[in-house]
Amino acid sequence: MGSKIKIRNKSIAEQVGAMKTKYPQFTTTFTHQFMKVEGDLQPTARSLPYHFVLKYNLVDSPKTKIVSPALQKNGKDENIPHLYPGENLCLYHPNFCEFSRTDFLSDTIIPWTSLWLYYYEVWHITDEWLGGGEHPIKPKIINK
Repeated sequence: MGSKIKIRNKSIAEQVGAMKTKYPQFTTTFTHQFMKVEGDLQPTARSLPYHFVLKYNLVDSPKTKIVSPALQKNGKDENIPHLYPGENLCLYHPNFCEFSRTDFLSDTIIPWTSLWLYYYEVWHITDEWLGGGEHPIKPKIINK
């Protein structure tokens, strides 16, 4: 007889502990149901540091935003790909369960944010998003 191991959701306290252990340079504030992480990520040695804010609670998906430098359109004046409304980064496909509440943000969302920034920089050079995934649908604005 095999036994099933049930992996439980991580509490905010567990998330904060893992974040402070892996990324002690980040500022982490929290309550029992919410956490906010701020820090700088530099995807390559030649990159500028990007200041980000990650907000997470026990109900919604994690929300990650680049605060500075401001994200810019590319040389073709195209909108930045893989952004949700409010300029939250599209880091994974929620329907594919790539992130779960059983995962540590420090092992998923933070590395994915750095990888998103890498592909953002490559997009500025090549005018192509080479990071794969699906672009969130944005409503088109028609000027009359």
